[in-house]
Order: sequence, then C-alpha cells, then structure tokens
Amino acid sequence: MAQTSMKSITGIAFVAAALFCGFASAQDTGSAQANRPVVSPVDPTDLPEVGNTAHDWPKMPPEISLMSSQCSVPSADLATLVPGLSRTVENLGTTKKLRILAIGSSSTWGVGASSLKRNYPSRLEAIFSNVWKGVDLEIINRGVGGEIAAQTAARLLDEINLAQPDMILWQVGTNDALTNVPLEEFETTVRSTIAEVRKRNIDIVMVGLQYTPKYARHEHYFKIRKLMDTIASSENLLYVRRYRAMEFIANTKANLSMMASDNFHLNDLGYQCMAEHVAQAVVANLFVRRSDKSKALAGASVATRPN
Repeated sequence: MAQTSMKSITGIAFVAAALFCGFASAQDTGSAQANRPVVSPVDPTDLPEVGNTAHDWPKMPPEISLMSSQCSVPSADLATLVPGLSRTVENLGTTKKLRILAIGSSSTWGVGASSLKRNYPSRLEAIFSNVWKGVDLEIINRGVGGEIAAQTAARLLDEINLAQPDMILWQVGTNDALTNVPLEEFETTVRSTIAEVRKRNIDIVMVGLQYTPKYARHEHYFKIRKLMDTIASSENLLYVRRYRAMEFIANTKANLSMMASDNFHLNDLGYQCMAEHVAQAVVANLFVRRSDKSKALAGASVATRPN
C-alpha cells in the first residue's frame, strides 16, 4: 500500500522572521521503503527571462527539497519563478492564517485517485502543514471534471466570495486543448480572469496541462502549452509546468506508474507527485522572493520551451 512520509527540517528561515518553523519532505513510495528527497542539478550559466526581468532559481540545499526521489524533477522542468505571492508572505508572517482555493477540472477534484483524501489538494495541504508549522492552513477543493477555462472562470468569482482565499491554484488548459478551444478565446479568458483575481489582492498560481503520451503529438495540445508559457511570462505568474515535470518522470523512471487505468488521469502516486511539484514551486518561489532582495543566491536555467 502507498504511504506518505514527512520529515521535518529545522533551523532555516526563508521569508521573514520565524516564517518557517520547519520543512517537510512528502513522498508516496508505493512500498514501505521511504526514500530520501533529492534536488536535481541546475545549470548556473543560463539565467531565465521572466517578463522583462531575469530571476534566479535558488540553489536550495538538498534538505530543503520537498520532492521525493520518485517525484524529483530538474528545476527547469518544474516552474517559472517570479518574486510574487505578496499576500501569502504577509499572512504567513503576521496572521499565521492561509486559505488556498484549488480550482480546475478533474486533476483538481481527483479523478483516478483511490479516495478524495489522495487527490492533490489534500496531499498538498498535508505538505504545507508540515512546512509552515503553527499556521492555520486550509485548502478548499473546487475542481469540476471536464471544465474548460471559460467555465471555471465563470464560477471563480463566486468561489472567491464564498471562500475568501489568500491564494488561488488554478489548474487549467488540458480540456481546452482537447476540445480545440480557439487560442485567442483561451488567452482572453485566462488573462481577464488573472486581472480580476489581482484586483482583489489575491495571489494566483497557474498549474499547467496534464501529461500523457497519448497527446504528445497533438497539435492543439502543444499550442495551448506554448500559450500558457507566454501568458505566465508576460503576466509575471508563478507557473507550475506540470506537463514537463510528468514527462520527465515518465521518460526517466519507467518503472513508476503514475497514471490511472484510463491512461489519462493520475493515480495516487501521480497526485502525490503533483502535490510535491506544486509545493516545491511555491516554497522555492518564496525563497526567490527573499533572495531577489538580498541578491545572495546563484541562478539556474528555466527553459522557455513549452511546459
């Protein structure tokens, strides 16, 4: 039976005084044997371009990685980073309360998981609870299977009014790619929704498309992936490159099964990795925000090819 183990790490403060009381490594091993998290190597010679400003990926010590050996991916395959998430930083440092709204389609709800306790928002809440000791944390899952971006956007403001979140995790793009939603229509929906969220002083993190070999050569799938990169860069958004991260695991760890029986949705291990990737991107982004001010950290590559 798959297990999730957490290892607390102390003595490190990232963002503000007493902000982080400990770090955790989350993993779903698929066996009783737990593996030590690892950090993949980075290339310090090639700095990324995010919008008009280059930002560094921090060379975090191995003990700070939130990725298990099963889920570990190179930094360039994980996320684009920007010095943002201001409301999250403020809440962690002052009120010690953080409410996160996870919204999207079936990957958010958890289709393919053995139970809703094993979907990615539930796993992510467990990881963050160990990362941010003493913080009153809640992740609200508002995933609806089959939705395209326009449908999610139509209900997002109502969900915001109900949940009053500090951060939104928006998993988006997969169904738009599969249903051939026009690129201009998709872009308009995503950008206008981002603008509405920002008007409310809420942090937003984009979570990209699902990976599956079935659609590796799907033309519109590729175009939506590329457009998501463009939007994230120009909007200065933290963007989790889910497709590229999952593709890396599929190509390098063939003995691991991350897909459900339909070979499209994720299984329990797949959702665990999704949670670890989102957690790593968010925590690393807070680290970037800190280091961007101090200029104390060396950088690494964040490639510009589609997620």
